[in-house]
Amino acid sequence: MQRIKRQFSVWLLLLVATLGMQAAQARELPDFTELVKQAAPGVVNISTTRQVERRSMPFSGPQGQEIPEIFRHFFGDQIPFGQGGIPGGSEERHSLGSGFIIDKEGYILTNAHVVDGADEVVVRLNDRRELNAEVVGSDAKTDVALLKVDAKDLPTLNIGDSNQLEVGEWVAAIGSPFGFDHSVTSGIVSAIDRTLPSDAYVPFIQTDVAINPGNSGGPLFNLDGQVVGINSQIFTRSGGFMGLSFAIPINVAMDIADQLRSEGRVSRGWLGVVIQPVSRDLAESFGLDGAKGALIAEVAPDTPAADAGLKAGDIILSVNGEEVDRSTTLPRLIGRASPGSKVELEVLRNGERVDETVTVGDWPQEAQAGTSGAGQDPQSRLGVTVAALEKEQLERLDLESGVRVVQVDPAGVAAKAGVSAGDIIVSLDQQDIDSPEQLAEVIGQVEGNRAVPLRLYRDGRSLFVALRLGNDE
Repeated sequence: MQRIKRQFSVWLLLLVATLGMQAAQARELPDFTELVKQAAPGVVNISTTRQVERRSMPFSGPQGQEIPEIFRHFFGDQIPFGQGGIPGGSEERHSLGSGFIIDKEGYILTNAHVVDGADEVVVRLNDRRELNAEVVGSDAKTDVALLKVDAKDLPTLNIGDSNQLEVGEWVAAIGSPFGFDHSVTSGIVSAIDRTLPSDAYVPFIQTDVAINPGNSGGPLFNLDGQVVGINSQIFTRSGGFMGLSFAIPINVAMDIADQLRSEGRVSRGWLGVVIQPVSRDLAESFGLDGAKGALIAEVAPDTPAADAGLKAGDIILSVNGEEVDRSTTLPRLIGRASPGSKVELEVLRNGERVDETVTVGDWPQEAQAGTSGAGQDPQSRLGVTVAALEKEQLERLDLESGVRVVQVDPAGVAAKAGVSAGDIIVSLDQQDIDSPEQLAEVIGQVEGNRAVPLRLYRDGRSLFVALRLGNDE
């Protein structure tokens, strides 16, 4: 009996200790109740409407016509209502997103992709009022848009300092995933200063906060209830949340918002160089101790880089003392410099480190793909950013026309066809391309979901690839 009592006492002590540890852990977990109460009134739901062209879709028949995927999903290869087609015309497309109020006079921040190409933008407030919104401006490179509604004394959110964020810190998101207004999710900061392949101008905050379609544009909060980011992207193989979410730092977003509000456009620094990554072999060949920096592959004439004496073969190692740890870091560091300001570059040239002072230029508007209407620009349909070529550059390459590919979206149709940064687009659909504007115009002329030939110039030779341009939906 004594033995049983002793065993019972031991088990009882273990149970008490376990419950005590669990209670202590529960006390240490953050409570977002007050944060949500205070912040929810400043978070809004955004719905957009746009008219899109509906292309004619043939049905299957004896001649083996193509069946649209949506019908094949339900009926296989046999369409029960015979031959024919869905007529063309236009139809309305609706989308949902989130946003938050930054000024009581009606200014709202969201993602640029939430309102891209929208004919109508409606903001629904926490009190269920629905207001039509004007797009003051948007910047595709940072995915930030500023809206304005006609209202006064709106509840605003407290803006924090994203530079103070640390990995492991608790954060929370409020948004409208799948249209469920004011849904709250939480997690921790997984990484900071994360550069994504298709977004060289944003040092993303990576979190494990659950973000799904409809959360885009919503705020990311720290435990003090301050906005530290705008939820923008997720990494997914299924279309849903898989544990990797990315937010635009609020410091970056507010700078963009201030420029859009005051100027209606965003100015960002520009050097006028084509860069490429530094591999281990390249680092060794240039006498560099490690694969870092941005290698200049080409310097365009009459540009800030050319005026400062930068040369092809230079490796930029730092900007104003901030290390360029990889090539994708350089556009962000230069882009945030004000046009006309001077930056100090540390450059590896002929095996020696030298300092160069460059007066930064203003990014040429024609090189900013993604600023024209939805579905008509290279960024949205091809997934590339392009820049014009000077006459001297074309002559040096022995080309009559062409535009240089500056950046490639890994998920775009151009990347799938094998287009790479540094390629020169010579022609599209048998039409010569001599400017970014003309490329956008030719893309806009391609109707339906069909393959078109794209002629490239790469490494001293020409080649053709096939691009399948679907509608931008």
